[in-house]
Amino acid sequence: MSKIISFSSDNNFSDSLDHIMEKSGYNNRSRFLRDAALHFSDYKQRGDLSEMEDDLVIEGHMIVYYQHGIENKLLDIRHSNDLEISTYNHSCLKHSHTCVDIIQAIGKASNFRKVIAQLQDTSSVDKISFITAPLRTEGCC
Repeated sequence: MSKIISFSSDNNFSDSLDHIMEKSGYNNRSRFLRDAALHFSDYKQRGDLSEMEDDLVIEGHMIVYYQHGIENKLLDIRHSNDLEISTYNHSCLKHSHTCVDIIQAIGKASNFRKVIAQLQDTSSVDKISFITAPLRTEGCC
């Protein structure tokens, strides 16, 4: 069941919103505003990883782009007690000649920061991204 929520805006804001929506790949303004509101709310509640409380338990995906030679360091992370690893995926990107590992994990924000700092200080690591899972109180899983 849907509920209609509406608001008024001036023409400049409306035109800017439509432009941002289209550049973001959305064709539906309602879905764009819904996703923007959820993202903004999540960010305002938890902030960026660097700003989160040390003991806050979060879940998300770490994406590590690297060159061969650091597999042992990644193996150590997978077997440490810092994070609970749910899934782990390795791929080779042929065009960019880069390896990428996607690590789905749950743990304290301080532990994610620790692991990311360890990897950033590794010479063969090209880039690390971390995406937190959205906050939900109910859902499918």
